[in-house]
Amino acid sequence: MVENVSPTATWEALKADPQAQLVDVRTDVEWNFVGVPDLAGAGKQAVLIPWQTYPAMQRNAAFEEQLQKVGFTPEHHIYFLCRSGARSLAAAEAARAAGFTHVFNVADGFEGPLDAEGHRGAAGGWKAEGLPWRQR
Repeated sequence: MVENVSPTATWEALKADPQAQLVDVRTDVEWNFVGVPDLAGAGKQAVLIPWQTYPAMQRNAAFEEQLQKVGFTPEHHIYFLCRSGARSLAAAEAARAAGFTHVFNVADGFEGPLDAEGHRGAAGGWKAEGLPWRQR
């Protein structure tokens, strides 16, 4: 089972653990228009590997291979992030099935759940917790 970890706990792990890495599994459209986590303060960069491809939103068939191509090994602690935590959970489960044993889902993702007005960004997630991010 994949553990859900808060964005703040993820940030702390990224700063403290040299084997910890963040994989943002959103689409290129989201990275370009919504922003990406800024991990410079942890001495790292987010790894951008889409779980689904835009616009068809089909599963990225090369996802596990792309994790290996960037150099991830079973020793890495990999934190998966998406918009709200759903796609990243699926990605983390696929990574676990592919042999990556230390995988985590960033709970509430980058933008968090929908609020009462149907908007994201104020009720949780990376941005709402005040963690560093930037526009691409």
